[in-house]
Amino acid sequence: MAMSDQHSSLVMLLLLLLFAVIHSGGAALRSRAEALIGARAWRLIFATASIPSAVVVIGWFLAHRYDGVRLWNLQGLPGMVPLVWLGTAISFLFLYPATYNLLEIPAVLKPQVRLYAKGIIRISRHPQAIGQILWCMTHALWIGSSFMLVTCAGLIAHHLFAVWHGDRRLRARFGDAFEDLRSSTSVVPFLAVLDGRQTLIWQEFLRPAQLGIAVAVAVFWWAHRFISSAGALMLHSSLEKLLS
Repeated sequence: MAMSDQHSSLVMLLLLLLFAVIHSGGAALRSRAEALIGARAWRLIFATASIPSAVVVIGWFLAHRYDGVRLWNLQGLPGMVPLVWLGTAISFLFLYPATYNLLEIPAVLKPQVRLYAKGIIRISRHPQAIGQILWCMTHALWIGSSFMLVTCAGLIAHHLFAVWHGDRRLRARFGDAFEDLRSSTSVVPFLAVLDGRQTLIWQEFLRPAQLGIAVAVAVFWWAHRFISSAGALMLHSSLEKLLS
C-alpha cells in the first residue's frame, strides 16, 4: 500500500527530528565524551550514528520530493535551470567548510574544535546554516511541492537552532576569545563586511577543498538523471541496515 502524501511529509519531519537529536545532541556531548574516551573514538561513534540517519533523510527526500500539493511549477521558465544550479553551487561552498580538514572527519587526524575568522567565516560565522537555507530556497523554487516546503521548514529550523547552540558551545569552551570572534563576524552573510568589521581576503578562498566542492557540484549535475532510482536504492539499503 502506498503511503499517503500527508504521511510522507510527517515521516520526513520525524526523520529530520531524529537527525537533529543525533547531530546536535552529539555536538552537545562532545566535550564530556572526548574527555572520557578520546576525540577519535567519539568522532567514530558520532559518525556511525549521524551518517546513516543523514542517508535515510536524503533517501526519503529523493523518493518523495514531489509528494503533496504542487504549489507552483517554474521549471519551464527561461533561465530557471542555471539560476537553480548557480544557487545550489554557492550553497555547497557554504555547506562544506569541514572539507578543509577532511582527514578529521574519519578521525585519521585528531578532530579538534577551532576558532577562526578566515575565508568563508568572514562572510558568515555559520556558513552551514546559510548554505542550507540557500539550498532550500533553490530547491523549493524548482520543485514547488508542499512536501518540499515541509522539508525546508524542518531543515531551516534545525539550522537556526544550530546557530544558537553552536555559539553557546563555543562561548562555553573559548570564553572571551569567542566573544572577540563574535564581535568581528556576523551570521547574516556579508553584514560584518559591509559594516567594516571584516575585510575579505580573496586569497583565503583559493584552497584545494574549494576545487573538490566544484568537482562535487559537477558530479551532482551529471548524476541528477539517476536521482530517482538512487534515492530509492539509498532509502532501501539504509533501512535494511538500521533494521538488521
